[in-house]
Amino acid sequence: MDSKLQIISGEYRGRKLMLPTGARPTQNMARAAVFNMLATIIQVRDKITAWDAFAGSGALGIETLSRWTNATTIFTDVSDESIKTLRKNTNVIAANRFCIINTDATKAIKNYANDVNLVFIDPPYENANLGIGFVTKLAESVRPGTIVVQEIEKIVPYSPDETKWEILRDKTYGRARFLILRRKSDK
Repeated sequence: MDSKLQIISGEYRGRKLMLPTGARPTQNMARAAVFNMLATIIQVRDKITAWDAFAGSGALGIETLSRWTNATTIFTDVSDESIKTLRKNTNVIAANRFCIINTDATKAIKNYANDVNLVFIDPPYENANLGIGFVTKLAESVRPGTIVVQEIEKIVPYSPDETKWEILRDKTYGRARFLILRRKSDK
């Protein structure tokens, strides 16, 4: 589906993105705000290995690739339509900078969590428990210092486990709430 969704900044700035049917993408303005916050947390020289766990259109992972030329991204989604859309949206990006995998993100935690240092979690709003459960399970596998950007509908009462996660930012844009978390060290 054609959309007004586009890459905000960097190498692919202005590139329009297709949307899978029924997708609820992170809006351009909110995505820009999230990445501006990330820019104060992530150093430009850092090697970024991102995971766009519930990828949909791939906007968050593609924005990462666009802004940080030293970034690579893993895109996962269970929807065949999302996978097709991701392939269209990434067709101009060097193939060695990303991989697209048709899989359940929660089941894939054991495969990818230890290899990444930035994770985007944006499952469908109607399934808030999917994202909440993902963050809980992810805490058991990611390395200390891993940054997580979690989008959840603002009406959902939720607080991540503060023994596992440091809350770096907690912002609301429209109906979306964004939490930027950092995995704490187990002491």
